[in-house]
Amino acid sequence: RRLSPRAGARVPPGPPPPPPAADMGPPPPSDVPQYVTLRAVGGEVGSASTLAPKLGPLGLSPKKIGEDIMKNTMDWKGLAVTVRLTILNRQATVEVVPSSAALVLKALNEPPKDRKKEKHRKHTGNITLDQVIDIARVMRPRSMSRKLSGTVKEILGTCFSIGCTVNGQHPRDLQQAIDDETVDIPEE
Repeated sequence: RRLSPRAGARVPPGPPPPPPAADMGPPPPSDVPQYVTLRAVGGEVGSASTLAPKLGPLGLSPKKIGEDIMKNTMDWKGLAVTVRLTILNRQATVEVVPSSAALVLKALNEPPKDRKKEKHRKHTGNITLDQVIDIARVMRPRSMSRKLSGTVKEILGTCFSIGCTVNGQHPRDLQQAIDDETVDIPEE
């Protein structure tokens, strides 16, 4: 039977205290670049609380990186873009990796939306086929298609999902015209 300890009685010690935080291991090698990919809204400072879990272990200041991201995404004001941070020797360089949707929305030249006031915007604009081909050339390294025409069809699918028209036509009609070879798409 166990007795409750009286005042002043010796209590057997519990488990030993945890060892100091020296078990974290060595810091990452400084000559190997590390990459962090995240989504950010162009031209806005991302909250430090969302950046901290990704950047804290690398020894970077989330507030400073948030300001760097804001400076580099000013061209994409109001659009959600993917940002790739390359970290080398505790110095981060910010690179914008735009998605095809962000490129199409930028080509529509709509005024930047205020995210707090305006929620779901209809993108009923019109872009030219030449703009679609230029976007396809930018997206070509990340496309899975063998030819540029396949990448153009991917971008036309993005135009369809956004809701804009291309050369005043529905994007699906242009995709069918590319399949029927009535619309010429350059090889590269």
